[in-house]
Parts: sequence; structure tokens; C-alpha cells
Amino acid sequence: MRVRKELNICIGERVRQARNAAGYTQEKLAEKLDVTIQYVSDLERGVVGTSIPTLVRICETLSVSSDFLLMGLDREVEPLDLSIRLRKLSPKERRLVESSIELMLEAFQMNTEEQVTAGRPE
Repeated sequence: MRVRKELNICIGERVRQARNAAGYTQEKLAEKLDVTIQYVSDLERGVVGTSIPTLVRICETLSVSSDFLLMGLDREVEPLDLSIRLRKLSPKERRLVESSIELMLEAFQMNTEEQVTAGRPE
């Protein structure tokens, strides 16, 4: 059995926290990082460490800083700017987001028009 180092355990807990905040399963994160699900599981439990290139991909994928993952400096897991997050989506995922936004904007416009027609202030 591998000995779990305290630093690996802390980093793993923060990766799990960031993954949950991003709404990813271990499987989805593994897919995005191009690693195995077992690796993500082992990382989160502190059984294994991670390389710098993988750490960078984790930060980019989960939209968190390396300061948070390595040292816990950002107590809050704050996502990066929305435009950065959107650029990370696949073309299909981006089209779904764009369609959803268009539907919401149309609904807002219809609601505004109904309020004006009914003589109610917005």
C-alpha cells in the first residue's frame, strides 16, 4: 500500500472540492484531463501526487488557481471569468449554451412586452 503524504491529501481534498464546485463527476474530469478515473480517484484521496503539467490542466479545467490547489489560499472556489470558461467548452457544448441564452433572452423580451402592453412598469 502506498503511503499517503499530507500534501497529497490536502491537494486531493481541494481538487475534489473544486471538481464538485464545477459540477463534474470524477469520470467527466478524467475525460477532460485525458487521465483514468482511477487516477482522479487516487488523486482526490491523496494516494498519488500530480505532475506540474497535469496540475496546470486541472487548474484550467476546474477554473481554479494553483494557489488554491497547492496551498488552499483561496478559501472560496471562484470560477474564472465566464468568457474563459466558455472558451473551454467543445463546439457542441458552446452551441447548447448559446441556444439556452437565446431562449432566455427571448423569454425576457416577451415578459417585458407583456408588461408594457398591460400597462405595468417593468
